[in-house]
Amino acid sequence: MASVLASKMGLNSLWRKQAKNFSVTIVTMDADLEFSCELKWKGKDLFELVCRTLGLRETWFFGLRYDVKDTVAWLKMDKKVLDHDMPKEEPIVFHFLAKFYPENVEEELLQDMTQHLFFLQVKKNILEEEIYCPPEASVLLASYAVHAKYGDYDPNVHKPGFLSQEELLPKRVINLYQMTAEMWEERITVCYAEHRGRTRDEAEMEYLKIAQDLEMYGVNYFSIRNKKGTSLLLGVDALGLHIYDPDNRLTPKISFPWNEIRNISYSDKEFAIKPLDKRADVFKFNSSKLKVNKLILQLCIGNHDLFIRRRRVDSLEVQQMKMQAREEKARKQMERQRLVREKQLREEAERARDELERRLIQLQDEAHMANEALLCSEETADLLAEKAQIAEEEAKLLAQKAAEAEQEMQRIKVTAIRSEEEKRLMEQKMLEAEMLALKMAEESERRAKEADQLKQDLQEARESERKAKNKLLEITSKSPYLPVPLSANALPPDGTNFNFSMENLSFDFKDTDMKRLSMEIEKEKVEYLEKSKHLQEQLNELKTEIESLKLKDRETPLDILHNENAEKGTSKQSNFKKLTLQSTKSRVAFFQEL
Repeated sequence: MASVLASKMGLNSLWRKQAKNFSVTIVTMDADLEFSCELKWKGKDLFELVCRTLGLRETWFFGLRYDVKDTVAWLKMDKKVLDHDMPKEEPIVFHFLAKFYPENVEEELLQDMTQHLFFLQVKKNILEEEIYCPPEASVLLASYAVHAKYGDYDPNVHKPGFLSQEELLPKRVINLYQMTAEMWEERITVCYAEHRGRTRDEAEMEYLKIAQDLEMYGVNYFSIRNKKGTSLLLGVDALGLHIYDPDNRLTPKISFPWNEIRNISYSDKEFAIKPLDKRADVFKFNSSKLKVNKLILQLCIGNHDLFIRRRRVDSLEVQQMKMQAREEKARKQMERQRLVREKQLREEAERARDELERRLIQLQDEAHMANEALLCSEETADLLAEKAQIAEEEAKLLAQKAAEAEQEMQRIKVTAIRSEEEKRLMEQKMLEAEMLALKMAEESERRAKEADQLKQDLQEARESERKAKNKLLEITSKSPYLPVPLSANALPPDGTNFNFSMENLSFDFKDTDMKRLSMEIEKEKVEYLEKSKHLQEQLNELKTEIESLKLKDRETPLDILHNENAEKGTSKQSNFKKLTLQSTKSRVAFFQEL
């Protein structure tokens, strides 16, 4: 055994003489750092280099831990790095971790970097179940961890499944329930959505404020035995020393607050705790290894020093840091308030925009309805005008036939005197002619009345058309958003001519002629309906083509065009097409000006 130790010491001595520097890897909770250190450096030199690199000023909470055999140890500040009992293979690995925990994270953790490192370490300890955390607290802590990473919850961004790759809950908690990952995510997301408005630093602080109330938070456990040989656990934390049953790390059986401990010492494997009350017995226990006693003593001294330090007046450095922390907090608060105000203004602007868009759509709908009513009135007026013209011409034709029948009756009266037989025949024929004339007169009178009624209907249709046009103008004058669109339905087909020829009309009073006249009238009605249907089909085709016309002249307003056509009483075939074009271009121009 002695020869092995001598051989190792010789190799270490030879290694030191040959090398001028040695490489070190520092594993932090964020990243790994690599340094080249001089042989003469002490633990303090390396530790300060790491703290400067991280920009960390609250150095008293942290230390450099290394693994040695089946336990861990902390780098001593006043001892050379290479003089520690640790593996010398390069690079030498140290873990930069929190060695001591604050009593109140909100009051003691001043720097954002300090808070962030604590947050990462505590979260790791909870997920790896080094700190027990109940399921409900695990979900709440997970929601704060998510907020610290993703910021405010946005349902448009943070959709179901966005946490599928995140490790947020201890496996113990997951295995404890028959819940799918989606169900866990849903519950975490519900909590996450309630944290809206917090910054990353605030979310991390809320995480630590909850975590610091967990029973195992900040406690270092060591296996010990009392004088009777009973296996126990010693817990060292910021408040004092605690003795636990090995099966219960949550509730200590007995505790020793730091303000009640007068002295702590160890000799070989025996550890002694001397209470401040000299009348009390000294509490002694045995640890398994000497190295464990050294580690316990380091933690006790460091926690006790911080316990006393918290209850004294802050040093100038701490006072300066607290002042800077308050100023930084106030600055962040003002910045957050500014961002909140800007966000509120942006949301109000978006709401106002949505309201304007809604109102614009409403006005467009109203304009479209008014335009359709106008087109319907114009079509009705055209139909009534055509019917009135047909009825008037039919009435004239019947009147002419009645006059001819009267002449025929007079002629028959003259020739009736030739003979009695002829007279009787003539009287019979005259009677028939009178009955036919009477019938034709009645038909003529009925047709005249029908023509008068159609003229009256035409006037009413034109009045409705005028009202619809006024309603349309009223709507367009109310809203500056959109000129009134004129539907393509306003365009009649080109080349339509409703002139009627009377050359083929017969003036014979035979029943077949009357039947043929009635059939021609019905045929004209059917043709009119077919023309109207064809007109509608053409309008539908135009509706798809109207966009190609939107860049043409827009100078003539809609109401002027309509009034001119109505006053002239001419066909609206070309006028409707031009009117539709003008309306379309006006709408496009309005949108271009927005």
